[in-house]
Amino acid sequence: MKRFFICIATLLASAAMLIAQTPEEIISRMEEEMNKSDQMGMAVTMDLKIPILGTTSARMNILGEKSRTDMAIKDIKSTLWMDETTMWTYNPNENEVVIENRDSKSGSQEENLGLMKGITAGYDVSLTKETADAWYFDCKKSKDNTEKDDPKKMTLVVDKKTYMPKELSTKAKGITVSMKDAVLGVKESDVTYDPSKLPAGVKVTDKR
Repeated sequence: MKRFFICIATLLASAAMLIAQTPEEIISRMEEEMNKSDQMGMAVTMDLKIPILGTTSARMNILGEKSRTDMAIKDIKSTLWMDETTMWTYNPNENEVVIENRDSKSGSQEENLGLMKGITAGYDVSLTKETADAWYFDCKKSKDNTEKDDPKKMTLVVDKKTYMPKELSTKAKGITVSMKDAVLGVKESDVTYDPSKLPAGVKVTDKR
């Protein structure tokens, strides 16, 4: 009987070794999931922790060239919608919407999504911790990475169920940047400016 249990244990151990994934396999699978955002859209939260000023948070929903960003800076909140040509900024404190031509310097939504794609390109990645829910990676800038703006170190957490990034964080010049809670799937209504959904009496200032 003991021999039987030892055989079973050996088989289970062998199966576990086959199922175990390398860091490269996990990152590759994550990139595959992230690429789906081109068709499905993606939502992600960006937090900035700035000395003295505190934390600034923004939840971005992006689908193609359309986006909606809900921002909070201390007690000040605002919502920004964008499409290919126009920006709508709603200030709830003033109950006012300002409509402007889209700034060419604002970048495309594909570029915004690009912040969460190719995360580990130019980095040496090592698995540092594993829990029941996630894998934790240290990302150190490779010696052959000549991009000056790339941070020296990043921390990446990948969700085991979805293979999506749970959090990507780094620190530069005293500012901590964190992108977290990325999810696939954004509806057209999530990113389209709809004045009927704003409070009654909203003031509209058109600067186009």
